[in-house]
Amino acid sequence: MTVDFSAGPQTTQLWERVRPIVAQIEDLPFLAQLADGSLDVTAFTNYIIQDGIYLNGYAKAMSFLAAKTVDRDESRFWAGSAAEAITVEEGMHEELLADSRLAAAYSELSGGSTASPTTLGYVSFLVATAASRSYGEGVAGVLPCFWVYAHMGKVLIDQAGQMAADHPYRTWVQTYDSPEFDESTRRAVVILEQELEKAPEEEAARMRAAFEQACVYELHFWASAHAMQNWDASVFLPQGAASV
Repeated sequence: MTVDFSAGPQTTQLWERVRPIVAQIEDLPFLAQLADGSLDVTAFTNYIIQDGIYLNGYAKAMSFLAAKTVDRDESRFWAGSAAEAITVEEGMHEELLADSRLAAAYSELSGGSTASPTTLGYVSFLVATAASRSYGEGVAGVLPCFWVYAHMGKVLIDQAGQMAADHPYRTWVQTYDSPEFDESTRRAVVILEQELEKAPEEEAARMRAAFEQACVYELHFWASAHAMQNWDASVFLPQGAASV
């Protein structure tokens, strides 16, 4: 099952523009393995740790939007979404520690947990865009986390089907499909539709570019967490060469 979150012609065209990127996300082994329960526990735990780091930065970006908009309802929406992101991050941490299958991997990874290159790049892009670019560009930058996540929630639930009671990621898969999050996604898409409608073409083009860039980061975020990406430069050096 898929849901159309578009709010008008502008966001309809925008979603069609990034469909090739979304299709690549749908085909990621990470999501297929999460759905069927075969995903390596360490890779999953690494994803959750990176997601926690990301959500802290994402909340900062939305806080900038809350301060920048002149619309009180939109300001409340972004401030509320920022607070919710922090709540979700704290909840993930607690659930990891409560699950014996994940606690060991969490203990091993969290001691030296830092943002991966992709996580740092994504967060830096969102915060910089929300803080230093126009309000519309900031909205376009943060929207893919809403929209792509909500879309993939439906895809993941479809792939998982009837999960057995002992499915290791059953609880996590079910959280991907949330009516409350769907409603927040629709609200965020409406805001971008309005901003695109009133923006001069040059600014609208920058907004579309910010949205597409963030969609690429969504793809790389899932893939890099699955690959256990870190800051070891030796993977880029010729065999036998020393890294710093």
